[in-house]
This record gives sequence, C-alpha cells and structure tokens, in this order.
Amino acid sequence: MLGLLDRAPCGFVTFASDGTIRDVNTTLLEMLEAERAEVIGRPFESFLTIASRIFYQTHLLPMLKLQSSVEELFITMRGRGAPDDLAMLANFSRREQDDVVMYDAVLMRLRERRKWEDEIVRAKRAAEEANRANSALLSMMSHDLRTPIGAIGGYCDLLTMGVRGPMSDAQLTDVQRMKKASEYLLSLINDVLRFARLSAGQIENLNMQTLGADTILTETETLMGPQMEQRGIEYRREKCASAVKLVADPDRLQQILLNLLTNAAKFTPSGGRVTVSCQTTGEHTLINIADTGRGIPSEKLERIFEPFVQVAGSAGDPDTKKGFGLGLAISRELARRMNGDLTVISTPGVGSTFTLTLRSPPQDGGSMASLPGLDG
Repeated sequence: MLGLLDRAPCGFVTFASDGTIRDVNTTLLEMLEAERAEVIGRPFESFLTIASRIFYQTHLLPMLKLQSSVEELFITMRGRGAPDDLAMLANFSRREQDDVVMYDAVLMRLRERRKWEDEIVRAKRAAEEANRANSALLSMMSHDLRTPIGAIGGYCDLLTMGVRGPMSDAQLTDVQRMKKASEYLLSLINDVLRFARLSAGQIENLNMQTLGADTILTETETLMGPQMEQRGIEYRREKCASAVKLVADPDRLQQILLNLLTNAAKFTPSGGRVTVSCQTTGEHTLINIADTGRGIPSEKLERIFEPFVQVAGSAGDPDTKKGFGLGLAISRELARRMNGDLTVISTPGVGSTFTLTLRSPPQDGGSMASLPGLDG
C-alpha cells in the first residue's frame, strides 16, 4: 500500500488516534529489527523509550490535536530486536481517513547526533571534574599554603625584633632573606587566587569614585620610589596636574599602577628612565607609563596580556624571571571591569609605553552610577 515509500531512505509509520499502528514501511521495520506482524496493531508509543513515551503523551499528542503538523522533533525508539536506542528526527502530520483521525510520521535516523551527544556528555563530566579539582586546589592555596607562609613571615619578624635573643649580622641577614622569600611566595599565591576569581567573575563590587590622577600617582610613587632608586632608574612624572580626574576603584587602580611600575622597573636597566604622563581625551583619561627598557617584540604585544606569558628578561637579571606572568592579565581585566582598557606600544631596544585608559568624570555633574558596568 505504501508503494514508493516502502523502500524510502527514511522510516514511515501511520497510526490512528488511539495510537495503534496501521501501516509501516520496510525501512522502519529494518531499523527496529522487527517483523511487520510484530508492529501492525501495536501502540506506537510501545516502540518509544521511556523518556520519549512521556514526551509523546504530554506534548506530542496535545500539539497534534491543536495543529495539523509538528516538525523536527527528536525522539528515541527501541525495537523488539534492536540492542540500542535509535535516535530519530521526526516530522508528524494529522489527517482524516474515513472519518478517522490518522497520524503520519517520517523518521530519519540520527547516527552522528547520538555520537556527538555522548561526546558532549563526556566533555561535560570532564569539565565538572576539572572544576572540582580547580576549586580544591584554590581552596588549598587559599588556606593550607597562605596560613603557614604567613606564619613564617611572622616568626621572622619576631626573630628580627630579638624575641629569641640577639642575632649576629649574618643571622639577621638570613632571617631577612627568609622574610623576603615568604613575602614573594605569598604574592605569587595571591596573584593566582586573584586571577582565578577574576576569570570566574567572582570579583566584589567595585567602589567607583572620582579620583585625582595626581593624588593616586603620589600614593603609588611613595611605594615604588625606593625600588626605582635602588635599581638606579630615573623616575619622572609629566603633565599630571591636579585637575586631571578619572573614575575608578582606588584600590584596583593602585594595584594596576603598581603592576605597571614594577614591570617598568624590572625591565629597565640601571641608568634608564621611567616616565609617567597623563592626558584627557574626550570622555577618557589616559595614564601613560613609558620606560627605556629592552622593549617587546611585535609578535608578543598582545600575548603579554595572556595569563602565564612573560617576556624574557635580560641575561643575568634574575628579577625579570620572577612571577607567574599574571600581573598584566590581572591589570587588563581590572581595567576593563572599570570601563577602561590597558594597551601597549613598544619598540625593541628603545622601550615600551603602557597606556591605562579610564573614564573621565561626567562633565555635567551626573551620577557615576549612570556609567555602564559599574556594578562589577
């Protein structure tokens, strides 16, 4: 009765409004590994898996009663002899035959879709396992590592204060080195934790304020001045008048500036120069930090903002190899969270200029909360 449909490259089945199968083509019988006598007269839903049977009863039949056709549904079937479920893409239509409502279904087997679904499930499980491992690692770093390292620093302070008696100059030097090493290790751990929180979007709300560029730079220079002087680097500040304002979270801004100035000092040789300048352009305020260091190759100008990427330092300078390469990645992410950006231009052998761009305060005195993204 089905004629050309009997050997069509897709399954075809007709069932009545009570669900009993009235006709089926050979293609579908072969998919189900069933004989015609085993299928004709049986309920269509008896060949569906449990999940598809529920869908058939709660969604498919009600939809077919409301509209004449339903297209591109995913269902799974199980034949009498087939060992595995059959993934199908199905189209259904309703018609009347001798005053009896009939439903026709065209069924296309989806072999690749099932394979990719299995792959997605496996990938999801692997990602969940990785997330659990990552959370466990970060928890361990946050507590199990930071706590004893902090204790080491505290004991170093007590020894330096003479709590256990006077120390010789050599002993004092050793304790100070221990203290410095513990502080360095703690800073690395804090960088990893900070980057992990930023990557996961777990940064607390930003305290956005109107700040004077002169004020924030003065505070940062107080912290960086001794390091610049110790390394024999000239430091200059230009064109940063008190009238230059910007909108930022003061703590996050100082963190970015400290990262940039620390990098500038790290990669600028003794006798070199670091220059900080400011300018206001339209709705933005720019802080430029220029150095006379070795510069950055053009192919690495964007990569240096990726996590765990560092530019090789000068041979024999161990300071340039310190860290995990997270400072610039964290700084750019923080800048963007504050509606700004961090960019760089560089010439190898001449130096680099990092530009921190942030919003200027509204000229009309409007509320800072009106700027997008200030909710962190």
